[in-house]
Amino acid sequence: MKIKAKMKKDMAVVKVLAKHPMETGLRKDKKTDKVIPAKFIKELVCTHGDKVVFHADFGRAVSKNPYVSFSFAGAQKGDTIAMTWTDNTNETLTVEAPVK
Repeated sequence: MKIKAKMKKDMAVVKVLAKHPMETGLRKDKKTDKVIPAKFIKELVCTHGDKVVFHADFGRAVSKNPYVSFSFAGAQKGDTIAMTWTDNTNETLTVEAPVK
């Protein structure tokens, strides 16, 4: 997952590229003709300190490597934000980034 967070006036602007295959479970492998198992992000959460500042519920219709951008108030340069995704297989990934 790649994260960039910058202060613009009094808002932290966050841009996230969540690298994930986002398989729907509806496609077939062209070589084997077997269904490719579903594997997609269900939830994406951003925390700043102990507060959740962004939460998104995804489904199987979201494209591979989803890009998300949002902003929130209350951050300062040098603060750390953490992004966590959880997929339908309960795999999770958390990445932290400083606000610049």
